[in-house]
Amino acid sequence: MDVYQQLSTALQDGAHKASSGLSSFAATVQNLSAENMPYSLPSIRSLAKLAFGSAQFALYNNGVLGGSPDVCTNPQLSCHNTTAVANTCCFNAPGGLLQQTQFWDTDPATGPTNSWTVHGLWPNNCDGTYGQYCDEKRQYTNITAILKSYGATTLLNYMNTYWLNDPNDGTNEVFWEHEWGKHGTCISTLDTKCYTNYKPQEEVVDFFNKTTQLFQTLDTYTYLSTAGIVPSSSKTYTLSAINAALEKARGVSAVVQCSNGALDEAWYYFDVKGSVQTGTFVPTNQVGGSSSCPATGIKYLPK
Repeated sequence: MDVYQQLSTALQDGAHKASSGLSSFAATVQNLSAENMPYSLPSIRSLAKLAFGSAQFALYNNGVLGGSPDVCTNPQLSCHNTTAVANTCCFNAPGGLLQQTQFWDTDPATGPTNSWTVHGLWPNNCDGTYGQYCDEKRQYTNITAILKSYGATTLLNYMNTYWLNDPNDGTNEVFWEHEWGKHGTCISTLDTKCYTNYKPQEEVVDFFNKTTQLFQTLDTYTYLSTAGIVPSSSKTYTLSAINAALEKARGVSAVVQCSNGALDEAWYYFDVKGSVQTGTFVPTNQVGGSSSCPATGIKYLPK
């Protein structure tokens, strides 16, 4: 068995051991001898797509939760209704267009050098507008403690690698509190009434788990590098080339943002059939978002 097959097999096996920290997968990778490594080893995210197809790789198994999300029979696709939908536990409204947003931070650099990092999951009102801070009673200031209380240590470790605050702006915890309080509380299907036998704060775990699941399926670094768009201190790129690379990867458009002419954010859009917790995320084109990047001369600086 060649190394590519070994890694793929290990990753498949690791999916069944996510709650124990992917130890089997890590051990297999560590034991591969250097002389057997191919010159061009596929990325772990590429192998994830090979091993799981379009499946999302959960970092947390919610079997220990006290409650469970409502069961949604014959759910509708968000943002496609013509009349009001009463059951907002199975239909995201008004924030039915979910945006998974990512950062490319270089000053200071955050996260791995070959990966973008998580910004958040934002409920867009299907028209480019957003609700914010939708539930004052659930502005939690103990996200780390909540995740630990549910045994979500693998999820927490992942977030401390891929969901990072700018050190100048505070701790990762402060960032997570902001994203949950501003955006998570505006996702209707994460309301406490949408759980059977609800246990306090379990919706917080669902929010962070789903956001990281989506992030794992959106490998911006590979999307761009496949098109020859790689970090450089001297080379620049056009907005059309960047947009084309992201659209080719998913079949729908995305939006990128820049700071001082340098690439620093990517936004991906989804409609959802059912709840955020258990529904199907359907990639869709941008709605209402526009890029702050110039048409030419865009920098993509290395970390």
